[in-house]
Amino acid sequence: MGSGSELVAAVLLGLGFPCALIAALIPSFWGFVAAAVVTYVADWYLHQRGSYLVNRLNKIKFGLPMHFLVRQLLLVLLLSRLNLADQTLFYLAVGGFLLIFGLQAPHGALATLIRLRRTMPVVTRNVDLYGLKIPDAPPKLLLRRSSEKMLHLDIPAVAGVLAATRMDTDVVAYVGLGVSVGLAVLYTAALFRYIRASRRVPTAAKVLKGIDAWLNEYRPTVVLYFSGSKESAYQVKMWIETMEQLEARPLIILRERYIVPQLGETSVPVICVPGGIHLMNMDLSTVRVALYPANVGKNIHILRVPTMKHVFIGHGDSDKVASVNPFSKVYDEVWTAGRAGRDRYALADIGVRDEDIVEVGRPQLASIKTGTGTPKNPIPTVLYAPTWEGWDDNPGNTSLLLAGENIVKGLLNAERPVRLIYKPHPFTGTRSAKAKAVHTRIMAMVDKAAAARAAEPRWAKEAAAAQADQAAAQATLARVQARLAELSKPGRAGGDESEVSRVSLADPQRLAEIKSLRAEWNDAYWRSFGWWEHKTVTGSQPHLYDCFNEADGMVSDISSVVSDFIASGKPYAVTDSAEVGAEEFKRQNTAVRAAVILSNDAAELGEFLDAVADPAADALTDARRELKRYLLGPDEPTSIEQFNAAVAALAARSEARNAGSGQQLVELSMDDVADVAAEDAAPGEGESAAGTESETGTETGTTAAGLDPSVAR
Repeated sequence: MGSGSELVAAVLLGLGFPCALIAALIPSFWGFVAAAVVTYVADWYLHQRGSYLVNRLNKIKFGLPMHFLVRQLLLVLLLSRLNLADQTLFYLAVGGFLLIFGLQAPHGALATLIRLRRTMPVVTRNVDLYGLKIPDAPPKLLLRRSSEKMLHLDIPAVAGVLAATRMDTDVVAYVGLGVSVGLAVLYTAALFRYIRASRRVPTAAKVLKGIDAWLNEYRPTVVLYFSGSKESAYQVKMWIETMEQLEARPLIILRERYIVPQLGETSVPVICVPGGIHLMNMDLSTVRVALYPANVGKNIHILRVPTMKHVFIGHGDSDKVASVNPFSKVYDEVWTAGRAGRDRYALADIGVRDEDIVEVGRPQLASIKTGTGTPKNPIPTVLYAPTWEGWDDNPGNTSLLLAGENIVKGLLNAERPVRLIYKPHPFTGTRSAKAKAVHTRIMAMVDKAAAARAAEPRWAKEAAAAQADQAAAQATLARVQARLAELSKPGRAGGDESEVSRVSLADPQRLAEIKSLRAEWNDAYWRSFGWWEHKTVTGSQPHLYDCFNEADGMVSDISSVVSDFIASGKPYAVTDSAEVGAEEFKRQNTAVRAAVILSNDAAELGEFLDAVADPAADALTDARRELKRYLLGPDEPTSIEQFNAAVAALAARSEARNAGSGQQLVELSMDDVADVAAEDAAPGEGESAAGTESETGTETGTTAAGLDPSVAR
């Protein structure tokens, strides 16, 4: 349902219409007015929030248009019950409402037509499309929530008719209806200019031709290919900085339009191609390596291209079953961070050959700082970063359901105080209502503990001393956020997808400023509240790795989060939610072999907190160092150097394969030509020379390989 305010609005909407009906039947003028106002406001609020209820009502054919129609019919019923059915006002209201509602059709048709004609078959970033002459988008005021705006134009008419029932004249009804009809006509007329040919984007064929022309000029050599849900955008985002550092010509290909705005700023060209046929017809002949962060069905649309080598790079390195998906067999190579990934595939025995696995490190982890061994603040900071509930009810998927509240209670009530940062997985609660409920309770626990700590004299004194610095940090956050908002939207405000594609070209100076501002934002964020304050962190900012750098230790689950945190060298604990036992848990999961293993009651938290607070009590320091190398590879050469070397080596193999295949095709084609020529020189029995020449004139137009001989040569 969403927030508590959305629930209240939904209840008011559900009660408002029955109350309006009762008020109309009684009849009660002021009762009807009150109910009508409530339904207007509740409707507006729920649509502004994009409430789940709105989608459900649309599914049962009781969406917003029906709300307005019912409200108007109830007003007509009120007029009848007020004994006005034989009055001019009654017929005026009926005719006026029919006219207002009738104008919805041409207005809706025009708005839909404009949107369709403004939709290109691709969405791009950092791709030069100026040659396509894409016109500016219509003003945002005209098309954003256009149907809602048009429907709400009945308010003057409704107000006028209601007012007229209390007066001796119908003039106010005429005025209200005239205003509503006039505004509806003007709104509809304003859309006409944007259906002209000069206001349309080029046809799909022209756009795709322009994209191919750009590809032929740019000549990309490495593609990062991704398809997924809105929530999975992080899987491709984690690779963008790596793509920016490649010693090649990178290109990002996406399949869903809603992923593009989530990418953030990058210098790498991006092409989103929703249509499979459009993608398969795109000229990617210069691409030698394709990288895949996720195993999804749409990968087949580019896996079919034989002139490039295909690599599964994943979106994290962990001991989850998903990390050894049998689908990985379709790729030419599988790249893992370290030796652990190679061994994981060998143990899984799913058909991925050892020689097809390449260890490349984890370039994304370069920003993770190595711990010093002692807490950075007077009290340690512990990060609790559970993974989500997964696609099934396996208790080992997440600690949240069985151990989450025990872990949080243990940290909040620790004998030696610690600060808790709770950062859940972005998918948390998307499948399991139980997981969502636990997540909600944990956030409430963190908020309550933060409020209680703020009231304690020791922390109140710290807060008073830090007040000025926190105020300055909050001012910095506001300034930086405002500047980032300006920089993140190239072109004029209100541009649509097509216009933004036209104007979104890489600007090194702008990108450098954005990078600097984000670093400044991150620093200000952590200074904007006390080092003793418990905090829930959701959303994309601050990044998980920023939380790693702020924390002195972490509690998590079996996921890539653990493998990544090991890069810091700091103490960590992992929950054995399935309760298989500590030794068996370590045997099954490589990443936990240097961790404190927690049971679901979190009784072992004390051992973990001792290691976080005191290096002398940390018995797993050497084990973490060895495990880091096994999981993530050596520190030298750096991960990005390893990654670049792997790309270059595979690109060379791809180039050699293409050259060899091309030579074989040429030899095959020439042999076919020779065979045909020999057949032409020896006419069959009963055939005349003239007849043979006539036939060969047809036959030798193409070779057996389907190639023009001149092309084969």
